[in-house]
Amino acid sequence: MSKPNEISPETEIPPSTPPADALPEAGTASAAPKLKAVDSAASKAAAARKKAPAKRKATSKGDSAKAAKPKAQAKTKTTSAKKTATKPDAAKAESKSKPAQAQTSTGPTPDSDALLPNYPVPDIGAFAVNIIQAATLGQKAAKQLLQGEDRETLGEISDDAKRIGKAILDVASNYIKNPLKIAEAQAKLWNGYIDLVQATTRRLMGQESEPIVRPARTDKRFKDPDWQNKVVFDVLKQSYLLMTQWLDQQVQNTDGVDPHTRKKAEFYVKQFTDAFSPSNFLLTNPEVLRTTLKSNGENLVFGMQHLLEDVERGHGKIQIQQTDMKAFELGRNIALTPGKVIYQNDLIQLLQYEPTTEKVHKRPLLIFPPWINKYYILDLTPEKSFVKWAVGEGYTVFVVSWVNPDARQSMKSFESYVFEGAYAALDAVEKATGEKEVNAIGYCIGGTMLSCALAHMAAKGDDRIKSATFFATQVDFTEAGDLKVFIDEEQIDNLEEQMEAHGGLLEGSSMASTFNMLRSNDLIWSYVVNNYLLGREPVPFDLLYWNADATRMPAKMHLFYLRECYLRNHLAEGVMVLGGERLDLSKIKIPIFLQSSREDHIAPYNSVYKATRLFGGDVKFMVAGSGHIAGVINPPAAKKYQFWTNDERPQRAKEWLEDATEHPGSWWHYWEEWLAPKSGSMVKARVPGDGKLKVLEDAPGSYVMVKSGE
Repeated sequence: MSKPNEISPETEIPPSTPPADALPEAGTASAAPKLKAVDSAASKAAAARKKAPAKRKATSKGDSAKAAKPKAQAKTKTTSAKKTATKPDAAKAESKSKPAQAQTSTGPTPDSDALLPNYPVPDIGAFAVNIIQAATLGQKAAKQLLQGEDRETLGEISDDAKRIGKAILDVASNYIKNPLKIAEAQAKLWNGYIDLVQATTRRLMGQESEPIVRPARTDKRFKDPDWQNKVVFDVLKQSYLLMTQWLDQQVQNTDGVDPHTRKKAEFYVKQFTDAFSPSNFLLTNPEVLRTTLKSNGENLVFGMQHLLEDVERGHGKIQIQQTDMKAFELGRNIALTPGKVIYQNDLIQLLQYEPTTEKVHKRPLLIFPPWINKYYILDLTPEKSFVKWAVGEGYTVFVVSWVNPDARQSMKSFESYVFEGAYAALDAVEKATGEKEVNAIGYCIGGTMLSCALAHMAAKGDDRIKSATFFATQVDFTEAGDLKVFIDEEQIDNLEEQMEAHGGLLEGSSMASTFNMLRSNDLIWSYVVNNYLLGREPVPFDLLYWNADATRMPAKMHLFYLRECYLRNHLAEGVMVLGGERLDLSKIKIPIFLQSSREDHIAPYNSVYKATRLFGGDVKFMVAGSGHIAGVINPPAAKKYQFWTNDERPQRAKEWLEDATEHPGSWWHYWEEWLAPKSGSMVKARVPGDGKLKVLEDAPGSYVMVKSGE
């Protein structure tokens, strides 16, 4: 199991097939399901399918391209066949015609088909042909998956299995030693099921009946109305939720295990329960079952075609597609803010953006984004671009674009990122503008690196950075987020072996897989259902495009970061050494602005808050609504979310938030009011290339174009 650093979309990620208003951050509108014309189909079905988007091409020269068209309806010319050859999303439209019943009450008189759904009967011949075709495609995908499991991969799976088994056994052994505790736990579970049987009986008798258990507000798996309206699916849902909540409670209530083992067990149990949700299977998901019957199984043909393409693209591993990767192109409809590359070395390109105001603040603004994924998270579509907004506020903006490392950078260390990244960028800004002093921003691991650079500069008497802003940045890792489940000596040692086997690099796909596991329902299983069971294309979404544009990690840098920060917390304890200097955060006396997000599970706000007691200067702390990405990328024009402020500094972050003042909308203007007085007088706007550094190429530059699979 691979271990990541940080960046990943958080709670703001939409469902794979959301309603229009569920994608406030999406770059484009939702994509319609794809259905190609079938051989000799009835004229009505053929005409409808001509309007559908073109089938995405297979990525291999193998048999997948030949299987793009279902053959079933070639033999179905009757009126009933026409009615059942409905597109996969027709069921979605039908479900919208009937308002979803509230989960709080099913009402005294259920639908006549409430017990067993009255779904359409498919054309048996057409259905059989499509099932055979889907099975054939699935068999081809399974064969390629088995062929892709090399000895190294099997070894990693074996290591993961041992680690999972040990964590689960440590928890289970506590119950084995305490029979009374086992009996109490079983009694609680059976009481829940007895309550469910009684509630279901009352409902079938026409009486009002409250659900015994409800999905969480953010759980998108059970949004289809039939999960509530149809008794059979409602019982499946509640039975599943009772079991998953019971398992989670048993792990949490375990005595005699250390917190890290308990956290790992919670994570592994959640992976299993997420995978075995009834929403992930054809016969137990009402939307999938309804769609399969209505389309004579066409959705399964398209779904298995998608699976085969994803396996081919992943060279024997499933590389699930979360968005339409062809819908976006850097410099065409994403990363559009005009600018120039004015400096580069082996590790960075430095972008200077063209001014849009006649006057700018004298002190430039230098931004260090994370090097996990790419810098354009700060320059998505123009409506969401933090870079574009900051330029419009009258700042000369510079952004570091990190290289996507290959074998040439495999020996780059964390020190390299400080000296060839932070120090080199400061030197370049001075040459480009003539200004020695700057204000700086660091985002996530880019912020952790910036804090290390500031501590090193403080030790050396270098005062070129006059203020620092940190987006979702941790410097004390004692209460770091969900990634802690992957951090212990054993797992880091295994990771080191994996990176050595890959030429001293951590592959971007490994990083992406681990982040997806942190939110498996949203980032894995929702796409299994949408792409493979419903046979639909994922919607175009700029944030998910960025999320899929993963980067590699040099082993030396990555291992230092995991051990020194996550495992040993040496930066916060003042014992980390870089460039021959011991790093002491208390020596950083410049003004600090700490941005955090309330729903951030990668850099939790309570973890970020710890920095308020580590830096030596004036520190302003705030909490934004949403998560690790949307909490930061929240432009004022969107009028979304909220943020909290509080000038007091209590001991705990929870106390700070309880007494904080809530403000509607974006925090960007609040931050800019803090930054402006620290940015100097207004001077004539600077144009890239006017200083001592000449233009090398247009933004977004060439480093950001390098894909991890290339």
